[in-house]
Amino acid sequence: MAYLLLYVDDIILATSNDRLRTGITSQLQIEFPMSDVGPLSYFFSIAMTLTLSYLFLSQQKYAQEILECASMASCKPATTPVDTNSKLSVDSGPPFRDPTLYRSLAGALQYLTFTKPDIAYAVLQVVCLFKHDPRESHYDVLKRILCYVHGTIDRGFYLYSSASTRFINYTNANWGGCPDTRRSTFGYYCFLGDNLVFGSSKRQPTLYRVQKQNIEASQMLSLRLIGFQPGSTPTHQTCGMDIHFVREKVALGEVRVLHVPSRYQFADIFTKGLPRDLFLEFRSSPSIRPPPAMTAKV
Repeated sequence: MAYLLLYVDDIILATSNDRLRTGITSQLQIEFPMSDVGPLSYFFSIAMTLTLSYLFLSQQKYAQEILECASMASCKPATTPVDTNSKLSVDSGPPFRDPTLYRSLAGALQYLTFTKPDIAYAVLQVVCLFKHDPRESHYDVLKRILCYVHGTIDRGFYLYSSASTRFINYTNANWGGCPDTRRSTFGYYCFLGDNLVFGSSKRQPTLYRVQKQNIEASQMLSLRLIGFQPGSTPTHQTCGMDIHFVREKVALGEVRVLHVPSRYQFADIFTKGLPRDLFLEFRSSPSIRPPPAMTAKV
């Protein structure tokens, strides 16, 4: 098996064995002028550290560039990216003086969520919703996110070697949380074994009252079809209520619905601002941690 990721003139090639990798590389070099620069270490602003037991992804350099662009390289760190009472509306306060700067920083933070999903809600469901007409209060929230990034700039995302094929999905929603449209924000965490493989924070597209688990259960079943879960093993769905859509899947043995107390509902980090202690506890769930300790060479 081989995976090839192409971005403009840069390529990542991952194969199931060295012989296959060497063969593909040789064929590519026959057709195109290219060189093999060795094991993957940096790609598109993401630094990688690979060992036999884990893969560590970091955007520390990229995050530092964002802080410098905002003139906040020496700002005071914040412990959370957004407060628990963040209910901004489209007309909250006077217009921001530099809309272009706001949009640039919001877009940059959007890419940073790749290795920092702990800022996904604050970025995607707060500051990015107001890029069309940013206000001073919106920029204040954006600056708080930058303060949080500054305080956690060395943290990155871990993927661990695991033989487990158990697929678990945490879902939840903040019903009617938007003060302007009364639309809900729903989020989910999808774990394959001990690794977070998918995560999402989305605003409900319409005002209809749809059971949130219908959407996530459909997505989980789609993931099963493309090979993320053996067909004979039920997918675990952790949520706060039973729904009719899932009941049929439970009867078929495709989904198993489990209740999870709010204290352990990891998906909450994608749906709302959380108190400090709860946020810090949930933050470790998708393996967002400091870089590995490096031993000195003798």
